[in-house]
Order: sequence, then structure tokens, then C-alpha cells
Amino acid sequence: MNNKILRHNTSDIILHWFNALCWFLLLITGLGVLGNHQINPLGKWFPAMMESLCGGAECLLTVHEIIGLVWISAFLLYLLLNFRASMNFLREIFTIHPRRDLVWLLKKPLQLTIGNKAMRRLGLNTELPPQGFYNVGQKAFAQPAVILGLIIAVTGIIMFLSDKVLAEEQTVLVIWSIGIHYVAVGLVTAGLAIHIFMAAINIEERPAFYSMFSGYVPVEHVKYHNPLWYEEIIQEEQSLPDSGTSRTQEATGVQEQSTADKI
Repeated sequence: MNNKILRHNTSDIILHWFNALCWFLLLITGLGVLGNHQINPLGKWFPAMMESLCGGAECLLTVHEIIGLVWISAFLLYLLLNFRASMNFLREIFTIHPRRDLVWLLKKPLQLTIGNKAMRRLGLNTELPPQGFYNVGQKAFAQPAVILGLIIAVTGIIMFLSDKVLAEEQTVLVIWSIGIHYVAVGLVTAGLAIHIFMAAINIEERPAFYSMFSGYVPVEHVKYHNPLWYEEIIQEEQSLPDSGTSRTQEATGVQEQSTADKI
């Protein structure tokens, strides 16, 4: 039996890394556009450097606006072409089970900080409540990221149109948009720092990180971290007509690997 499960298809992987690239470019160009060193976390030197690289502040702003418009357009196109998948994603990340998820949120940070051994010494049960395709930690980042992403896009468009079609009496709207845009970007960036640590640096979650390149995640990893999702896969597999192979085998298409590859 194969020991990999398909978690992300090609379009999801491309969208994920496209989003990551756009965020990086928008962040560095945005900090470059922010000429007020009193509120720029990088001070004076970074805007000066970015303006020098882009040939001036106006050119830098244009680059920032183009990347932002490309980012927004790509997500709108993906939403139109993959509407059902997008709705399923939103339904999944906004579905919360308070009693179960609260326990997970309380225990997981303890596991990451003091470890299971210390938790046992304190008489605490180290077993985490079962999670689905996304655990509640991932949902806790995804929910504000989606909401703040919409706010960033809307305020960004307002600022882009401020000197093109908006009337002078709408200056207050633009001023508010600038402030909200700045705060929203700061909040998402703070969340991204935690997201990157949990996904790419935390060894326990490394197989899920690798799945953002290959699309596949080990079965044993899914059984441990996403048991509710694994149960869904098994139930769906059992409901399918017997074709001689399991859905898991068909989904992975990879050969049996050594136990050293398992988590």
C-alpha cells in the first residue's frame, strides 16, 4: 500500500507560491513607498535604497501598484475559475468547533514551548483533540488573512484611484484607507511570521510544508495531525465501487517507501 496522500493539487501550489511572491514584493515596495521614517519600521535607509533601485519614488509607487493589481486580478480569476473549490476552502477555514478547538489552542503552544515531558510532569494530558484538513491553528491564521486581505485589496484600490477618478471631497476616504491599509498589512505580516515558523521551521509540521512543493503528505502524518480528514478519506473510499485499488493508492500514485520516510 502506498503511504502518501494527495493534499494539494497543482493549481493550489501555484497559487500559494504566487501569493507568497506577491506578498514579498508588495511588502518591500510598500515599505519603500512609506517615506515617513517615524512610522516606517526600517527607518530612512530602506525607502532611500528602494527609490534608488527603482529610479525614484514615483517609479517605485508604480511598481507597487502594478504588483498589487496583478495580485488582486489573479485571485479574482482563480475565484471565477474555481468557485466551488474556493467556497469549500472558505467553509473549511471558517468552520469552528469551540469546545474541541479551544483545547487544541491551549495545548499546542505548551507542546511547542515546554514539551510533552514537562506537560506530563504537570499532570497534563498531551493528546490533542482530532483535527480535520486544517487544524485550528491554521484556521486562526487563515481567517484574519482572508478578511484583512480583502481590506488590503479594497483600500489599495481606493488609494490607486485617489488621483485618477476620486473627487476632492473624498479625501477623507483616502486618508482613512491609507491608515487602515498600513495597519492591515502589519497584522498580516505578523501572522505570516508565525505561519512561516509553524510551516517551514517547526520539524513536526515539515511534511505539510513539503506538500506545498510535491502535493503529497505521508499517510502517518495525516493520521496523527489530521485524523478527521483521514476518516473522511476512508469513508469516501469505502463508499466507492470496488475497483481493485484504494482511493488512497489512486490519489498518490507513488510506490511504497521505506519506514524511514514515515513520520
